[in-house]
This record gives sequence, structure tokens and C-alpha cells, in this order.
Amino acid sequence: MKPLAGPAIDAVKNGDTQFVPSHFEKTYFHWLENIRDWCISRQLWWGHQIPAFYCDDCGETVVTKDNEAFCPKCGKKMRQDPDTLDTWFSSALWPFSTLGWPEKTPEMDYFYPTNVLVTGYDIIPFWVMRMMFSGMEHTGKAPFDTVLIHGLVRDALGRKMSKSLGNGIDPLEIIDKYGADALRLTLVTGNAPGNDMRYSEEKITASRNFANKLWNAARFIRMNIDGHDVRNELPAELTTEDKWIISTLNTVTKEVTENLEKYELGIAVQKLYDFIWDCLCDWYIELTKARLQGEGESAQNARMVLVWVLDKALKLLHPFMPFITEEIWQALPHEGETIMLQSFPTYSEANDYPEAAKEMNMVMEAIKAIRIRRAEMNVPPSRKAKVFIAAKEQQTFTNGSMFFKRLASASEITVADSFDIEGAVTIVTADAKIYIPMDELVDKEAELKRLNKDLESAQSDLAFHEKKLNNAGFMAKAPEKVVEGVRASAAKAAEKIKMIEAAIAALK
Repeated sequence: MKPLAGPAIDAVKNGDTQFVPSHFEKTYFHWLENIRDWCISRQLWWGHQIPAFYCDDCGETVVTKDNEAFCPKCGKKMRQDPDTLDTWFSSALWPFSTLGWPEKTPEMDYFYPTNVLVTGYDIIPFWVMRMMFSGMEHTGKAPFDTVLIHGLVRDALGRKMSKSLGNGIDPLEIIDKYGADALRLTLVTGNAPGNDMRYSEEKITASRNFANKLWNAARFIRMNIDGHDVRNELPAELTTEDKWIISTLNTVTKEVTENLEKYELGIAVQKLYDFIWDCLCDWYIELTKARLQGEGESAQNARMVLVWVLDKALKLLHPFMPFITEEIWQALPHEGETIMLQSFPTYSEANDYPEAAKEMNMVMEAIKAIRIRRAEMNVPPSRKAKVFIAAKEQQTFTNGSMFFKRLASASEITVADSFDIEGAVTIVTADAKIYIPMDELVDKEAELKRLNKDLESAQSDLAFHEKKLNNAGFMAKAPEKVVEGVRASAAKAAEKIKMIEAAIAALK
């Protein structure tokens, strides 16, 4: 084996083949540098039968590719060795034997050496190194230039899946229940080369929910372009929100491409997930609804941008979720037979709008801050309130007034350098100081009544837990874990009391 191992070692040391992550080279070198001779015959019912034939009369041995052999010395029919080749020996021939080797075929010329081998770290010694020395020996070339190592899929507790534990999953059952795309997304989300991942129902449910989110967004867009001649191209006139989504997608395209080139699949798909869920679905679609309800150029431009952005997003997502992206793409205005044959999106400086993106992010951060504060105060979205915004970039917030009214439940928007408003809720972002009159948000008397009721309940909870902690019998007999739980509950009740008292003080 040592003469076979040498060229395989040199191929990695010389950089002809690289491991991703590179630290798995140590496993590869350890096995090859300490290699021992390898018995390649196995007593199995399946596999490639060893092509050796024996003459039982004179002891002659013949190796041939023919299915039968006759002894060249005595002419008697020979008996083939009943053993099979080791599975890993047969598998080691895969990179070139599937291409017509040893014949010089067009497939062999075009595809060999291959590019990337994707495999798990547990079979580096069994398969990877054997493909390497077999390829070097039979063709003189390393069979691939990159070995991308992934981890193992473990169960939710981190255990290796096995029949004995009964913790394995049937992919066909999962696909039937959640869809192939949801399973694919689950396996790549959070994935880092060489690291194991834990499979759980919660993860695949989240992936299915993402697929539903994408489907519903596409259905909304399709519904709004029906009956209109919408081309899959950007319009000449773009609003600030149009430029923001285009610029954001442009940046995501650049980053995802860089991640894929580095084999950072988990990072790439997370960026696509965030863009589609947050930027496209939760923000841009909501920002365009008012325009879509109208007529004329503004509505048509919004339709065109929606189609263009979704088209590019589907192409970026297609390697990860091929089925749903194909189905949606076919329903959009397009050219070509399939998304599989479309060009992968590329970064373009022409689609970079940093100023518009900056302005839109200011408005969005302010809207998010208002919504968070209203939620903390239990103010329903249906209750409108005046919003006063003190900021340097006054025009930016004035231009975004329609978004505050639609997405932050604002009845009126006033923008100035500063305000002096008593009894107002104050919200601060990096670019603005926002004031909302308290009496516009809540009915003070009703809110005080509710808070005092909550205060009484929290005080009762605290008294209950403190009574237990002051009971010497309980403290002596209760397990430490139970005591710690009571202490934690008491601390939570005390913290809740402080928050309620602060809220009451603010109202007074």
C-alpha cells in the first residue's frame, strides 16, 4: 500500500486537492502515513465478484474480465473465486470507472478530474483516501480538486442515529409530511463545513413555515399582476423604498455568492432566509400595498419591482429549495423553459443605492421602535395616535409619513428639530427622538386600574414564594432543584412588581 499512498499524500500537500475545512487533512494524512496492506476480498452476498479463476486440476490461476475462463494449461473449465471485492475498493473506482475508463471516452476527457467531492468526515479513511490513491494510480491525476466535508445529522439529543436506538428518520416520510424543500432547507440551515447538526421537528416545521411564507408572498404578487402587462424588468422611475429593496437584494446577491464560493452554505441560506422573510415579505410588500391599491404609473412600477425582486430571489434560493422556486418562477413573467437554466444573479453597481437604503433604514428603525413600545404598553394597532419626530434628517421622515400611518398606527406625523411635549411617551432611535402623547395611546384611568390589578397579582405571587422560602421545614426537606425554582419564581415576581410600579409612576 505504501507505493499507492505516496502520490495521494503529495497531491494534498502540493495543493492539487484541498480539504474544506482544512483541519481534516490531519485525518487524511494520519491514515495514509500509517497505512498497512489491505485485504480487498470479502465474504459477502453482494458486490463485485473477484475476477480470478482457479483450475482445480492443475492449480493454474487466471485473472480476466470475461464471465468464464478455461485453463490455459489443461483446458479444463475454471472456477471463479466466490469472494467479492471490498465495498470500498469498488467505491474507490467511482470517479473514473463511471466515465468509461479504461477507454478514452469524451466523458472521461470532459469530466475527469471532477471538481468537488461532498462527503462526511466519518468516511475520509474508508472512501476519500482510497478514491485518491486509486485515481492517482490508474489515471495519474487526483480525482477531485476539493473535498468538502460535512458533519453528521444527529437526533435532537445529539446522538448518532441508529437502528438500535430507534432514533432514525425516514426521509420519505418527512418529505411526504413537510415537503422535500423543507427537508433540504433544514439540513443546510445553520450548517458549517465539518460540524454535526441536530435534527428536530421544530426545525423542519420552521422550514415549512418559510416555504409557506414564500408561497403566500408569491401568491400576493401574482394576484396583483393579473390583468396587467407586467414585464420582468426594473422601471425607469424608482421610489425610495424601491431603491432600498433593490439595493438590499444587490448586497445579498454579492454576499451569498461569496459565501457559496467559500462553501459557507449555512451562512448563505440564512441571508436569503432573512432577506425573503424580513425585507421582502414583512417590509417591502407592506410598503407597496398602498401603491398597488391605486392606478397609474406608481402602481405599475411597484408591480414591476415586485416581480423583478422575487425573480432574482427565487434564482438565489433555487439551489437550496429547487421545487417551490421552480413552481413559483413558472407562474411569473419569464423567458426560458426552466429556472434551472437561468443565469445566477450577479452584483451590479447600477443597482446599488446606498443613500436610499440609509434613508429607508432610518424610517424602518423608527417604525419598529414605535411598534415595540406600543406592544409593551398593550396598545392595539387599531388605536391611532399622533407621532412627533425630532430629527436632523427631517425630509427623510417627512417623505416616510405614509409608512408611519400605515405601519405604526400614526394618525398624524409632525417632523421638526425638537419638541417639548409633556406627558408623552419618548422613543429614541439612532436617528430620531419620537414623542407620542400618552393620552393618545391609552385611557389613563382604565390603564391604571389594569396595572393596579396586575400589581396585586404579582405581589400575591411574591408573597406565596417568599412564604415557602421562609419555611424552615420546606427549606430542609425540598430538593435543591425545587428550592432554586422557587427562588427564581420569587425573583421574577419581584422584577415584575418593579416594572408595574414604574409603569404606574409614568402614568401618574
